[in-house]
Amino acid sequence: MRASAAQSPTAAADSGRIDPALWRMTLTLIVGALAAIFDSTIMSVAIDDLARQLHTSLGTVQWVSTAYLLTLGATIPAVGWAQSVVGGKRLWIIALGAFGAGSLLCAVAWDAPSLIAFRVIQAIGGGTMMPLMTTLIMQAAKGRGIGRTMSLITVPTALGPIIGPVLGGIILHLGDWRWIFLFNLPFCIAGGYLAARHLPADGPRPRVRLDVVGLLLLSPGVAAAVYGLSQLGGPGGLRAALPSAAGLVLIAGYVGWALRRGPDALVNVRLLRHRALASSSVLVFLSGAALFGPMLLLPLYWQQVRGEDPLGAALLLIPQGVGALASRAVGGRYMDRFGPRPVAVAALACTCAATVPFGFVTATTSDIALMATLFVRGAGLGVATIALMGAAFVGLERQEIPGASIISRVAQQVGGSAGTAVLAMILQRTSTGAHTPAALASGFGDAFWWATAITALAVPLCLLLPGRTP
Repeated sequence: MRASAAQSPTAAADSGRIDPALWRMTLTLIVGALAAIFDSTIMSVAIDDLARQLHTSLGTVQWVSTAYLLTLGATIPAVGWAQSVVGGKRLWIIALGAFGAGSLLCAVAWDAPSLIAFRVIQAIGGGTMMPLMTTLIMQAAKGRGIGRTMSLITVPTALGPIIGPVLGGIILHLGDWRWIFLFNLPFCIAGGYLAARHLPADGPRPRVRLDVVGLLLLSPGVAAAVYGLSQLGGPGGLRAALPSAAGLVLIAGYVGWALRRGPDALVNVRLLRHRALASSSVLVFLSGAALFGPMLLLPLYWQQVRGEDPLGAALLLIPQGVGALASRAVGGRYMDRFGPRPVAVAALACTCAATVPFGFVTATTSDIALMATLFVRGAGLGVATIALMGAAFVGLERQEIPGASIISRVAQQVGGSAGTAVLAMILQRTSTGAHTPAALASGFGDAFWWATAITALAVPLCLLLPGRTP
């Protein structure tokens, strides 16, 4: 182990290159993170098969995803405290082990309730890994080359939509559903080995008391808000309204508590005094809605209107992921050169323009034209994600990075749930009574216009982001 090289990885902003030690650390973390990313994207195409093979209803098996999502939301707020107590390297290995153990247990589940319970174990690991990866890399970069550093952090997010659904379709076509979870194990094993070798050793840890009151307010609050939003498009209004309201009340209560407690709070909300973090969080919320909402509509359009199977729909979505992956290097370089403000404005304007054509979709719109538009949309979203998430860390001290990472991740999680819920509700209302492909396509077009409006709302707000920074 080359401890001396791993102790101080930094981004060499002056030369435009990333320090080899930071490269090594980032690739180590990406290997482990791919397990969580692939798992979530594979599951998006597996629900119907799980219901059939486990001999249960679609409503019951949907909790395989819902329980994971809720646990994810409840886990994220505590990651900063856990890192301060355990240390970044140890916590990463523990989280990776929890995700691997949960995956193995899911693979041997004997019915739907056991599978749902084991998904909770998975989610504890996954919910810890994603904000922790951002924190560790941004702390190692020491504020230099934020754009290029963020372009590395977003690699798993770009790869997931490209490879995950396709892998899920292939696995379900060739083998048993249990291989969906066994597929995660090589990434967990390799990620744990690389982490033990390449992550910098944890130094002495100060004794940090857990903010129990904050944990009891914020974690259930985020989980309840996410659950309520996920039910918004369903038939029961109260089923969505009550948990959403309860979640918002708990989150508001936490904000009041945290303002009094200051830096000792579970997540220091006083960090939002930094305009860069505050504006970035709002925009990450909207970009989460702009990304995850259409990710619900797009495969449904190809399946319900065009008659594609899950694998066919996943293949048609590949251009969006390719666009996001291809634009990373450009987005990171331009953010470091011009600052997050102009890059975010241009990227979200491009995303908005590339969403407009979907408002005109019919039952016979050319797949080639839609795939070309998806490539442009993916490129815009890829650059926007780098600029918006990178802006959150401009001007922060090292000890402030974990809190900023958690705030940004929660904003994206809740924004994604809100976008998905709103577009699902609109699609349900506009498609009610539609029995022909043409009528269904019209309902999808209306929902895509709302997705365009959400994206357009974010464009002028980008002016609140910082400009070029030293």
